[in-house]
Amino acid sequence: MTFRPWPDFRRFWQPGHTPALVVIPLALIVTVCVVDVLAPPDIHLGPLLVAAPAIAVALAGPRMTALMGVLAVGAQVLIGVLRGTLATANVQTQIAALFTVSVVCVAACVVRDRHEQQLHRVRSVAEAAQSVLLQPLPAHAGALGIAGLYLPAVEEAELGGDLYAVARTADHSTRILIGDVRGNGLAAINNAALLLGAFRGAAHRQATLPRLAIHLDAAFRWDTSQWQPPAEQDTDEDFATAILLDIPDHDPVVHLISCGHPPPLVLRGNHVIPLMPEASHLPIGLGGVFGSGAYTVQTFSFEVGDVLLLYTDGVIEARDAQGVFYPLAERAPQWAKDDPDELLRLLRRDLLSHVHDHLNDDAAVVAIRRLAA
Repeated sequence: MTFRPWPDFRRFWQPGHTPALVVIPLALIVTVCVVDVLAPPDIHLGPLLVAAPAIAVALAGPRMTALMGVLAVGAQVLIGVLRGTLATANVQTQIAALFTVSVVCVAACVVRDRHEQQLHRVRSVAEAAQSVLLQPLPAHAGALGIAGLYLPAVEEAELGGDLYAVARTADHSTRILIGDVRGNGLAAINNAALLLGAFRGAAHRQATLPRLAIHLDAAFRWDTSQWQPPAEQDTDEDFATAILLDIPDHDPVVHLISCGHPPPLVLRGNHVIPLMPEASHLPIGLGGVFGSGAYTVQTFSFEVGDVLLLYTDGVIEARDAQGVFYPLAERAPQWAKDDPDELLRLLRRDLLSHVHDHLNDDAAVVAIRRLAA
């Protein structure tokens, strides 16, 4: 991405691109000039001209602010000439003060624009990092239509501890991971990146879901503890709730392992079916020490036309002003007939409306529809 200097300059000088609000300081200059010239000799409105460059700072770029400063100084000189007071110390002092204020306003505008450019660069880097870490999900994988949604709790944030990923296997199935790393900030982002990297590196070649779960747990525990002395390691500090799923292309079922994560929902017609596993295992980073036999794979029906909804606790724990949790299981069936992208668009709008655009935790949702083979 190329960053061009002074973006506000060209925007405000291009024909038809000058904001209507820029007329305000210009109208102020004209009004003060006319009224001051026509007013009685003992009334002086010239000092009000200082408001023109001050207003321009908030409405325009450095060049437009400088132009308003020049016009304001010119208006003050014109007032002095027309009233025959240009040579007086009072008017000359007003002109000098107006010129000084205009220079300060232009300097402040330049500094502000540079900070905005730096912020734009930081946001661009964050967007690039997000596109690498939380890669967009494929619209189709085998016989599945897929869409993903990520909503950060922190305004303007691009990254967080919620995660999801999809991988294809050689035996014509799709493997999916959705998880929620404990904590927030850089530590959570680092652990999310670790878990996603381990999944993408192994999901396509691990023979079974239990072996994949063991691999993720071992990779997570090893990375989070390898630099700490044994006496300082705290296994309760770093973990992630997650669900691993395997969906065959030609068998209307879904296999899953739940590691302390909220159960998925299957939308079938107007009904919602929670996929409640018989056993929910320890979160990633806390389990896996007893071998692959410790993980139980549950199999559920997933037929053509069904929609599988995966989500993190940031969705179901979102509260409105009265403290009422978001009723995902009640709201989701009304969107079951929509394609995954449209379903998530409607869900996002409804969720943000429920919390009045203020989430207390990151939220991630994945919608999967089984299509005809």
